[in-house]
Amino acid sequence: MTMRATPVLVVDDDSSVTAALSHLLRRAGYAPICTATPAQALELLERDDYALVLQDMNFSRATTGVEGLELLAGIKERWPHLPVLLITAWGSIELAVAGMKAGAADFITKPWSNEQILQAARTALDLAAASGPPPGAPGLTRTELDARYDLTGVVGEHPRLLEILELLGRVAATDASVLITGESGTGKEVIAEAIHRNSHRRDGPFVKVNLGGIASTLFESELFGHVRGAFTDAHRDRQGRFALAAGGTVFLDEIGELDLRCQVKLLRVLQDRTYEVLGSSRTRTLDVRVIAATNRDLQEAVREGAFREDLLYRLNLIAVRLPSLAERSKDIPSLAAHFLARAGEAFGRPPVRLSARALGWLQRQPWPGNVRQLKHQLERALLVCGGPELDVADFERTAGLEAAATTEDQLPPVGAMTMDGIERSMILKSLEHHGGNVSRAAAALGLSRAAFYRRLEKYGIKP
Repeated sequence: MTMRATPVLVVDDDSSVTAALSHLLRRAGYAPICTATPAQALELLERDDYALVLQDMNFSRATTGVEGLELLAGIKERWPHLPVLLITAWGSIELAVAGMKAGAADFITKPWSNEQILQAARTALDLAAASGPPPGAPGLTRTELDARYDLTGVVGEHPRLLEILELLGRVAATDASVLITGESGTGKEVIAEAIHRNSHRRDGPFVKVNLGGIASTLFESELFGHVRGAFTDAHRDRQGRFALAAGGTVFLDEIGELDLRCQVKLLRVLQDRTYEVLGSSRTRTLDVRVIAATNRDLQEAVREGAFREDLLYRLNLIAVRLPSLAERSKDIPSLAAHFLARAGEAFGRPPVRLSARALGWLQRQPWPGNVRQLKHQLERALLVCGGPELDVADFERTAGLEAAATTEDQLPPVGAMTMDGIERSMILKSLEHHGGNVSRAAAALGLSRAAFYRRLEKYGIKP
């Protein structure tokens, strides 16, 4: 028995467009039906079932996109779960963003590539198939989630965390881009790795890119690579991170730190699924799944003009916010046991347990640094403790050492160091404290990124 081809409705008043899309979709195994007007599209949807709609935004000489948005609204009102892909010109990205807000699954800009169309269609259909249980239905337990997915390294049973893991488990099999938000130290990279391990790209590479630590002048070279002679210091060819991640997943950490000029370049690549190596004119095809993460409120950054709204919608086909450790303090016992076991193995220590008093003390702490801070606190206490059990005194002792280090006068004696020397030392200290994140290090010193980079160049510091 042959399987029925997936029915797709194409709505565009340009016959050359519908002919091209119909040919492409039919060759890919779909069953396209084409129509030229919104009214005819709604009639066809009433008459038959379709799995996907591809629609233009304009159907007359007017180019406002009002007709396209009205058609989208009509579809979403009557068939809210039917995925819709919008087709628009690059200069009308604002229309596409408006459409995404109104419920479109994704947008495609003209001129498009065939692979771009097919991948968007596959992703939209996969996401529709990966829909969750009906509202009110009980979610999966941690035991059930572990039986279905590889969640190695993800510790905890808080209801909000389980909801996130169930969602990500379902969408991992798709190629949908994922945006992970949350405070610093909540485990965004751990979640990104779990998505990769449960995807069809699991055998491919997982490449992490800390965008906050890349100067804007090096952005293209780092992500796309360069050929020898592309610029003064390009003494040999270099592969970019996208090439290294081919067939796998690229994790764009600190996406909120990317400046606007680089955001445009990234958007172009994610939209067209193609890029060029710096110094080369040959076009490469992008074959990666993109996961991005940030601790910034990107919606607020959009309102402030610091982040492109079209890039935000390109990145967050699926968006999750990880809860802070304070929001899931009941997970602290299991997290503590996990980190103590790993630290004990790393330090060559016999098993160490937590006293009941120490466990209660840990659960009462605010943990502004979240899971990362808890992990470091446990490791320090383990190094100080000599016995088989950690008590409150062991944690207070390490906290006391930190307090002493921060309250004593750290300034050198007068005449022992120049102002330039002090400034250079503070820059190095700030970079170390913020893990090489240039934006945070600059902000901590009250400097703009541009001013900070000028000082890095002045003192010969490479972050």
